[in-house]
Amino acid sequence: MFRKENVKVLDAQSDWLQSYIRSPEKQQQLYKRTLMVVVLSQIFGGAGLAAGVTVGALLAQDMLGSDRVTGIPTALFTLGSAGAALLVGRLSQRFGRRLGLAAGFLAGGIGAVGVVISALTNSILLLFISLLIYGAGTATNLQARYAGTDLAHSRQRAKAISMAMVSTTFGAVAGPNLVDVMGEFAISIGIPALAGPFILAAAAYILAGFVLFISLRPDPFIVAKAISEAQRTTGNLRVEEHSDLSSINRRGIFAGAAVMVLTQFVMMAIMTMTPIHMGHHGHGLKEVGLVIGFHIGAMFLPSLVTGYLVDKMGRAVMAAASAVTLLVSGGLAAMGPADSIAVLITALALLGLGWNFGLISGTAILVDATSPSTRAKTQGSVDVWIALSGALGGGLSGMIVAGSSYSTLSLVGGVLSLVLIPVVIWSRRSEK
Repeated sequence: MFRKENVKVLDAQSDWLQSYIRSPEKQQQLYKRTLMVVVLSQIFGGAGLAAGVTVGALLAQDMLGSDRVTGIPTALFTLGSAGAALLVGRLSQRFGRRLGLAAGFLAGGIGAVGVVISALTNSILLLFISLLIYGAGTATNLQARYAGTDLAHSRQRAKAISMAMVSTTFGAVAGPNLVDVMGEFAISIGIPALAGPFILAAAAYILAGFVLFISLRPDPFIVAKAISEAQRTTGNLRVEEHSDLSSINRRGIFAGAAVMVLTQFVMMAIMTMTPIHMGHHGHGLKEVGLVIGFHIGAMFLPSLVTGYLVDKMGRAVMAAASAVTLLVSGGLAAMGPADSIAVLITALALLGLGWNFGLISGTAILVDATSPSTRAKTQGSVDVWIALSGALGGGLSGMIVAGSSYSTLSLVGGVLSLVLIPVVIWSRRSEK
């Protein structure tokens, strides 16, 4: 009896999957619906992401009383995001995007609650543990960009990535500019002001998780895997072709990963120390929030245009553009007057734009190089390296500034970004 019921359930699942496999129209309908759900979740996810970026270093400085360790919060929540990226990727590969992404956002919300409690109790150990868990939200926020590509055609992929990212802008820009408001709210309920943005982060991440868990049905990744398997079974994708392309796929995975890893390292290193640099030159929380708000806006808002350019001009061209933009940003941050808000806004906006170019072009390269049978797992593994590079950049940034200066950090980051150009040239040559 039990086996018969299981067979009926499997048959029912097979029927609804077959309806998508047989109908390109239904696939496109699900593709559009998935983008809408991802867009909504990313609005909340962006607000959660912004809290740690804006005040994480300042909270550590306040609790630990030293500039030398101000890079630790960024290192911790990006290190936590590395572990979460691996887990979310594995969960998504096995159970679909819905469960993987929802679990990641809910974990990030729990971590944000822990940060608030650590500030209230002045517990350094709890702060560090909570920042690690909070990093799950950062990882999930990035992994959500893949969900829109599962059912996208090759010429839609960069656009799908960009739509997921541009929606993050609304929450990500609002978050830093609510620093003062959330700080005042926190004080009114007896919590330190710098923990206020993490109250917003907790609510935002948990809402993002619920949106995905409730609305991301049918799961686009499960449908994409079923379509790929059906194509193999019917011989639409020949085994010989996959064998011939295997080395190119490995090169594509490496190239896409390298672009994203390097842009993440440079961006996190310079961004992490900007609030501290501003504090040393007399800027308050309001000015810090304004600069970081423009930075995060530039990370996500240009995405629709970037996605179009990546699809039309090519992945390699936009990856090279990322390197040049990051170089200009580093030079301006290093040589511009530290008391000029306009210069800092411009430098950090260019930093965000360079990261945007690199992430979207690198993601498109990676998606092009993978198949649904291993895609989510590979994406999760690559995002681990992205998160680790961010953790390394954030952790080293405080040491470099303490041992030298913010100008040195910015110049080194800008010059280092030029490594992307030989990677792009190698990638293009290997395709010929």
